[in-house]
Amino acid sequence: MALELIKMPQLGESVTEGTISKWLVSVGDKVNKYDPLAEVMTDKVNAEVPSSFTGIIKELIAGEGDTLAVGEIICKIETEGGGVAAEASAPQAGVAAADAGAVAAADSEDQGNKARYSPAVLKLSQEHGIDLSQVSGSGAGGRITRKDLLQIIDSGNIPVARQKAVAVEQPVKQAEPVQQAVSSQPAAAMAPAPSIPVGAGDIEIPVTGVRKAIAANMLRSKHEVPHAWTMVEVDATNLVEYRNSLKDEFRKKEGFNLTFFAFFVKAVAQALKEYPQINSMWAGDKIIQKKDINISIAVATDDALFVPVIKNADEKTIKGIAREISDLAVKVRSGKLRPEDMQGGTITVNNTGSFGSVQSMGIINYPQAAILQVESIVKRPVVMNNGMIAVRDMVNLCMSLDHRVLDGLVCGRFLARVKEIIENMSKSTTSIY
Repeated sequence: MALELIKMPQLGESVTEGTISKWLVSVGDKVNKYDPLAEVMTDKVNAEVPSSFTGIIKELIAGEGDTLAVGEIICKIETEGGGVAAEASAPQAGVAAADAGAVAAADSEDQGNKARYSPAVLKLSQEHGIDLSQVSGSGAGGRITRKDLLQIIDSGNIPVARQKAVAVEQPVKQAEPVQQAVSSQPAAAMAPAPSIPVGAGDIEIPVTGVRKAIAANMLRSKHEVPHAWTMVEVDATNLVEYRNSLKDEFRKKEGFNLTFFAFFVKAVAQALKEYPQINSMWAGDKIIQKKDINISIAVATDDALFVPVIKNADEKTIKGIAREISDLAVKVRSGKLRPEDMQGGTITVNNTGSFGSVQSMGIINYPQAAILQVESIVKRPVVMNNGMIAVRDMVNLCMSLDHRVLDGLVCGRFLARVKEIIENMSKSTTSIY
C-alpha cells in the first residue's frame, strides 16, 4: 500500500489559496481517480477538487472552512501497489525537518517554526506585524491557518514581537517601538469588528466563504492600488436604433439575445488595440503590457459576484461576443463556471447599466489596471452642434484606473476613442457578423 497526498490546486491565475467549503468524502470512503473530493472556494471561482488516485481516504488534513495555500496538503489517500515507500519517506522527512528546526532554533527562536507556516500565513503575518510565536493555531497539529490570523486582525488585538532584553533597562524607550509598530498598521486592520446590537426582528446573515473572498480581494485592491476615476458622455442614439432593429430577428435566428453590452465590449476591444497601454498590469519593478485582449465581465448572483473572461475579444464579432456573454452568464447562475473560464483577464468591463445605474466608480479587479463601467442608456435633452435641442439616447462610460500604470492623458484618449466607435455604430457602418 502507498500513501498519496492530495494538495490544494491552483484554481486560477494569481490565485494563491483556497477555502474548503464542503468535503464530499469521509475517512474510509473508496474513491476512483477523478472523483470529486471537496468543494473549494477562491476569490475567483467555486470548483471541485478531483482525486488524482484510486484508493481509500485515509485522512482529511483540512476541515471545512479552512483556508490553505496552493500546494498545501488537504487529504491523504491510501492506494494499492507501490510498496510502502511513500509512507516510509514521511517519517524520514519529518526527522530531517526536526533536525533542521533544532539547528535553526539555536540561531533564532523565530526561524525554528517558519517551515510550518504556509506562504499565505507568512505573508499575512508580515503585512500586519503579527508575531506568530504568540498565536495558537486551530489547524491540524496546532498549525496556524489564515483563518486564525484573520480573526486576530478583526479583533484588533495583534500580538507584536516582544523586544529582547538589553543590558541597561529603559522601560519607557523599550515601549516606544512596540507602540510604533502597532500604530503603523492600516486602520482597517487595527479596528475591531463593530459591536452592533441585534434587536427583535433583526436578521443575522452569516458571511459565506465567497463573500469573504470578495471582501478580501476588494480590500486588497483599494489598499494597494491608487485609484483614479474619469468619465465620458456618449450619444448612443444610432446604436440604439440599430440594435433595436435587429434584436427580434436575431433572437429567433441565433437563440440568444443581442444585448447592448456586446456592442460596448466590442468597442472596448477595438480601442485597446489602438491604446495597448490600458491592457497592462503592475508587477512591482515593471509594468507588463499584455498581448492578448481578454475582457473580464462581471456577472452577479443573489449573493456573489463572479468575473469570467471573454478571451481574445478583439478577434470576435459582435455576435460571437454576445454568445459568450450569454454562455458565461448561464454558467455562473447554474454553478457550472470552470476555473479556466476565470483566467487571463486583462481589463474588466462591467454592465452596471443593467440595474439602472447612471454613474458609478468601480474597484479595479486586481491585478488589472482598469475597469470600465457601462452605465444605463437614458433619453435626455441634448444641445446639438447646430444649437437645436433634441432628445437623444445617452450613456456614461466611467473608468477607474491604476495611477501607477496609467495616466489621465492616455485614459482620456482611450475613452474618447471608445466614444467615437460607439457614436458611429449603425447599420451602414457596423456588422454584427
